Amino acid sequence: MAFTNLTTNHGVASPARLRQIVEGIRNAMKQRAEYRRTYRALQSLSNRELADIGLRRCDIDQVARCNAFGR
Repeated sequence: MAFTNLTTNHGVASPARLRQIVEGIRNAMKQRAEYRRTYRALQSLSNRELADIGLRRCDIDQVARCNAFGR
């Protein structure tokens, strides 16, 4: 007969782990803010101005995502 013992840690996260979580949230907020800035800046351009830089209006979301999130 085999027995298994499952142990889990339901204790409080260490201060280092909490700092990592907070830093991750901060980074996500900064990336989101950069996305919104880029999106708004491109959205404010006319179709002619977008064409001058080689973009179409449908490309704005993708360009803003790539700029902010690197994807």
